[in-house]
Amino acid sequence: MILYGDSKSGNCYKLQLVCSNLGQAYTWREMDITQGDTRTPEFLALNPQGKIPLLQREDGSILTESNAIINYLAKDSELVPKDPWLFAQVLRWQFFEQYYHEPNIAVARYIKLYLDSPQDRQQELKQKQQQSYHALDVMEQHLADKTFLVNEQYTVADISLYAYTHVAYEGGVDIKNYPAIKAWLSRVEQQPNYCPLCY
Repeated sequence: MILYGDSKSGNCYKLQLVCSNLGQAYTWREMDITQGDTRTPEFLALNPQGKIPLLQREDGSILTESNAIINYLAKDSELVPKDPWLFAQVLRWQFFEQYYHEPNIAVARYIKLYLDSPQDRQQELKQKQQQSYHALDVMEQHLADKTFLVNEQYTVADISLYAYTHVAYEGGVDIKNYPAIKAWLSRVEQQPNYCPLCY
């Protein structure tokens, strides 16, 4: 199994964290999106969208989209609830992450970390930071009386949202006023075989 990704990317880190939690072996192919690695003819033949992360199985078959990949990697493990209702709750939080959380927190981080806060994107950065706090408000309210996002169980939903939440500060988003989120981040980091985001 080959995983294509950027070590700075939260979406790519999700895959590394799942594999580490479950002790799954893989080959990592580092991609530098700022140098056009995802726009080469070779990579576009794997994913015409030119996006990472990407999983390539031994038979050559391809899977894209971070949450789809981690759900596949974690199949039949405790990270994916067997009960259909609980799995639907996992998906609910993964959709929240991709449509409401990641487009704000990850983009703010991208502007600051990857692009070094260019002047012409300052207004966008401020808007993304403001929207990030709205997403964190939703998480804080939910986690106020819960250990994890779904059924008091560590699942791929937690991994999906942990990936960018724990580095939100790199986009200028401060979580100091979110005690439930901070406690939840700590619980994720205490899971067996946890691996930090390293770049």
